[in-house]
Amino acid sequence: MQELEYHIEQSRHLGQQVPGPKSSALDERRKNALPAGMAPSLPGYVVDADGGILADADGNRFIDLASGIAVTSAGASNPAVVAAVQEAVAHFTHTSFTVSPYESYVAVAEKLNEVTPGDHPKKTALFNSGAEAVENAVKIARNYTGKRGVVVMDRAFHGRTNLTMGMTAKQSPYKNGFGPFAPEIYRAPMSYPLRDGLTGAEAAKKTITMIEQEVGAANLACVVTEPIQGEGGFVVPAEGYLAAIQKWCNDNDVVFIVDEIQAGMMRTGTWFASDHEGIVPDMVTIAKGIASGMPLSAVTGRAEIMDAPQPGGLGGTYTGNPVACAAALATFKEFEEKDFGARAQNLEKVAREELEPILSDDRVAEFRGRGAMLALEFVTADGEPDSELVHKIADAAKAEGVLILTCGLDHNVIRFLPSLAIPEDLWREALQVVVKQFNEYK
Repeated sequence: MQELEYHIEQSRHLGQQVPGPKSSALDERRKNALPAGMAPSLPGYVVDADGGILADADGNRFIDLASGIAVTSAGASNPAVVAAVQEAVAHFTHTSFTVSPYESYVAVAEKLNEVTPGDHPKKTALFNSGAEAVENAVKIARNYTGKRGVVVMDRAFHGRTNLTMGMTAKQSPYKNGFGPFAPEIYRAPMSYPLRDGLTGAEAAKKTITMIEQEVGAANLACVVTEPIQGEGGFVVPAEGYLAAIQKWCNDNDVVFIVDEIQAGMMRTGTWFASDHEGIVPDMVTIAKGIASGMPLSAVTGRAEIMDAPQPGGLGGTYTGNPVACAAALATFKEFEEKDFGARAQNLEKVAREELEPILSDDRVAEFRGRGAMLALEFVTADGEPDSELVHKIADAAKAEGVLILTCGLDHNVIRFLPSLAIPEDLWREALQVVVKQFNEYK
């Protein structure tokens, strides 16, 4: 693979005090100025980032295994993206595409129409965030079908707006105290091979039976599913599950929407996680890694579905911002020219090597995922979800300068979301820290 250049030293470094005095002062300002619900995970306040490193105001360097929650896949300061943003912002920062259009919006749509699964005619609308993309996908599906029902899955995460909170499964911290939520949302069981022991066909039958008995295809606008669940625990459904759900949707005039917000954009080693399953969604929601940190999201779908809403029915003041579109086009080019898909696949290979010493331990229930979307699920000696162990490992790793995230409804999963630009030796070092902490706390 092509070597990457970095402007920050790609090594972990912690001073005698973490957080240092500058970050501590900034955190006091945060407490006074921000609501309590905005609570960062990292003790240091970031002033620079590149490759696999976050550098804070006191000179500490942390290994970043979060990448802004799967956003900075091409790097947090990728030179090609930075140059594209600088060029775009020098011309104009905003016009609102629905008022006065520009080419970069069209170019992003053309590229997404090309790389999303399927060779049918497609069209794309751009938005600002993942939740906004999901809301618009549901809105389009309802308009197209004339039906209202929405089916989502156990453990799903689709956002924090009112509609998407209703679609999200996890109560705390995302939904607690924020209801009532939007109506006509129904939750179906999804394949979870570790826990249900079912084949893809068996799990799909269970899902479809619930939909038919409790919702009915005649009332259902769309089924929305993640190809690999994110916040729900990085759950990879059994082989054949998604294909069976897609077939049922196609046979029953239900729009099949795949939420690729976290799993897409080379994260799993291909443009979209759907590619691994051989499925072709009617609509795909896209965000996070699409523009290397600039706020942008998209809905790409079958042309006849996307064309259903009336003129003016889709849009928004900032949707498809020109600077964000420039970042996306540069990101796409970097993905292809520097083969970031291969980088993701290599990160998985390395992870399997470094984590191998602990995978046979009874406390490790499963190591799963694809590419650079990987997870370890932990259980107690009695086989129950072990959130205590997960938080001990995560906190200890952070104290050693390695930022990792957790997930799962039972809070017992460590997830790995490194930038695809992380150097291999730094990735190995971070995983070794996790192994060390597991052996200490198990």
